[in-house]
Amino acid sequence: MRRWHNPNIISFDRSVADFQAGRDTPRDFLERCLEVIARRDKTVKAFVTLNIDAARTAADAAGKRYQTGKSLSMVDGCPVAIKDIIATADMPTQMNSPAFKGWQSGQDAACVAALRKGGAVILGKTVTTEFAIGYSGPTTNPFDATRTPGGSSSGTAAAVGAGMAPVGLGTQTQASTLRPASFCGAVGFKPSLGQLHLGGVHPLSATADHLGIIGATLGDVWRVASQISLGVGSPGRRFLEGAGAHVPAPRAPRKLIRLYTRGWTEIDDHSKAQFEAAVEALAARGVQIVTRDTQPRVAALEDQLAAEVDGALDIVACELRWPFEDYIARYGKLIGERLHGLVKRAHEMTPRDYERLLDTRNALRRLWRETLDDADGYLTLASSGPAIKGLAYTGSRTFLVYGSWLGVPAFSLPLLQSDGLPFGVQLLGAPDGDGALAGVANWIERELA
Repeated sequence: MRRWHNPNIISFDRSVADFQAGRDTPRDFLERCLEVIARRDKTVKAFVTLNIDAARTAADAAGKRYQTGKSLSMVDGCPVAIKDIIATADMPTQMNSPAFKGWQSGQDAACVAALRKGGAVILGKTVTTEFAIGYSGPTTNPFDATRTPGGSSSGTAAAVGAGMAPVGLGTQTQASTLRPASFCGAVGFKPSLGQLHLGGVHPLSATADHLGIIGATLGDVWRVASQISLGVGSPGRRFLEGAGAHVPAPRAPRKLIRLYTRGWTEIDDHSKAQFEAAVEALAARGVQIVTRDTQPRVAALEDQLAAEVDGALDIVACELRWPFEDYIARYGKLIGERLHGLVKRAHEMTPRDYERLLDTRNALRRLWRETLDDADGYLTLASSGPAIKGLAYTGSRTFLVYGSWLGVPAFSLPLLQSDGLPFGVQLLGAPDGDGALAGVANWIERELA
């Protein structure tokens, strides 16, 4: 196994001690980010909008607080990129749609408000696919401009992977946080369903939409997720398990379940070999690896997932009828073909069809948890190998859709490479076991470094 090391990353988490000791300042940190943006974004095209003056003002204010030892929170002075389906009071939210060109909500989404409250530096808005599900934007992969950065959180992942920002917000309804994180050599975190507040994030699917975080390191991702959880909460939910300035302590897993799923048929031999080497390295460190070949109930789970997973997109189609029926009626062809197709797909289903989809998913959630039992997580890939050529298609979602469909926590860890391009290992856990899973992810990152 050849461990991937991103030469570009700039980590806020690793810089906080320098701010506290006076060896660095948030303004100087921000200026390093802006220098990379000025140098690289003409090619990478990660940002739709920048608010540099406001960012500098926020960074200077954070610097004064560090000088007096009174920082506001674990993200004070942290530059954060915001996916352009997430509302910001001071910048447009255009969703890569000509129908919403220049549109501005006039208020911050809940997650953005929580970050500002903690002194974070809101850097700008990043490219998304149309409404996070339609046609692609112009963003390129930071390691090869002829390849996709993944989607739909294309710009956020590319910005982090290129060293333009230490962390950014994305979303995931099927694969939209972890796949671009994998392709761009960054850490991705998709919390359990409902764990982070979605107020002010343009909706697709009420039962599959997740706020996601993409960052340079686990520490960067965890700080931002924790600040959002503690700063604004989420309706009817407990706070993020283990929320705080530091990732939960490394926790050695006793047992991991290796999932194959149908995604295993999509990857090349070299990518397979890299993943196999990672699994072998974990086994050599005392982790018991369970598979469908060694445990019948894992085989039963995989068979059920394979038989039912296509229903995940049917649920999304049913749930996006509002507001997209209205958008299509008002804007016609300004709304992309894929969204027209999904609304049509929804019209072909009955209320009973939707109920059956929900019943099936609920049964599979129970089976997922029961199969996990005394294991510490599920292990698979975070994408079908490295980023693919071309920009129109953002890559297969096969490896990622299960976690979104079932609403379980998942990390993409940038551990692997093929032909000099990164891709991630995906670690999934039990619903609402985000902190425990983060501890396992922390251990795996350290052990496979």
